Amino acid sequence: MNLKATFAQLQGKRVIIVGDVIVDAYIWGDVNRISPEAPVPVFETEAEKTGCGGAANVAQNVASLGGDAILVGVVGKDSEGEKLIQMLTEMNLATTGICIDTQRPTSTKTRVIARADTTAFAGRERDSGHHLLRIDRESKQEISIEMQAHLLNSVVSELPTSDAIIFADYDKGVINAQLIRDVMKHAQPYDIPIIVDPKRDNFWDYKGVTAITPNHNEAGIAVQKEITDVRQLLAIAEEIISRLSLKALLITREAKGMSLFQREADGSLQVKHLPPQSNVVTDVTGAGDTAVAVFTLALAANVDFYNAAVLSSLASGIAVGKMGCATVTPKELLNAIETETVVSELCGELE
Repeated sequence: MNLKATFAQLQGKRVIIVGDVIVDAYIWGDVNRISPEAPVPVFETEAEKTGCGGAANVAQNVASLGGDAILVGVVGKDSEGEKLIQMLTEMNLATTGICIDTQRPTSTKTRVIARADTTAFAGRERDSGHHLLRIDRESKQEISIEMQAHLLNSVVSELPTSDAIIFADYDKGVINAQLIRDVMKHAQPYDIPIIVDPKRDNFWDYKGVTAITPNHNEAGIAVQKEITDVRQLLAIAEEIISRLSLKALLITREAKGMSLFQREADGSLQVKHLPPQSNVVTDVTGAGDTAVAVFTLALAANVDFYNAAVLSSLASGIAVGKMGCATVTPKELLNAIETETVVSELCGELE
């Protein structure tokens, strides 16, 4: 399949994203001395930036590539929630599916990053862009039955005109087994792909979805085994596909790329390996969001799993070259497609 033609098919596809919306904050500064009060670095703030994370980052990746993103999630009644809604509005993303829960804060991750070129700390030299600390503010309690009903109603109202669903699950309490069952039940008559970026808590509640896109750590944790070699990877993939009755499984493997698994008609497991598409990794934060967004957009356009995974791999390679939860533009993805001269060889057998 011509990937440029495939890319054109993504435009205008409507994707419902259900999940945990997160505010991603970054604080940059310098560390040039140790505090006289305690043996800790003194961080001097220089710049701050706030962006969309979690399900909100999945939504902005869908929208960035020409899709129509319908975001369904929960924020708190706080300044972070107001910021997130403002950011979504500025990106022309609808916020009608965002519910405000007065009983919980907006999930927020604040990363503190030292920008100094080299700073001596505890006798060690540190490179530029050293990640010092992450501060999380969140609640992992399940949302109320009433809030769950609001989210389900938002999904149901959008289903007749939607082309796919993404569960962007970060174990923050917004998604639970009942919501998963209810969404799948209402989506069944529409026969649209349902893709999941799972975490630990609800991993085995997604039986019957089209595909899931865990990273290798999440896949290993789900079956309580560590992926140490290819043989172990294949065994874990076999178990996940069988237990969840998946049509496809896309495992992201960081520096080793991605592995796509599909069940053949004869019952055997087909596997294709996609090598990493970036030589420069600035920040892996949000790369999984980009991967699931592009993979789902392609499936919404009736692209086969193989080519959907290739597009996802190319887009993820772009995303890891940017700081924070980044989006991929149509121009960037098209350039990646055009400069990839061995697209037909991207998916080779696992070594």
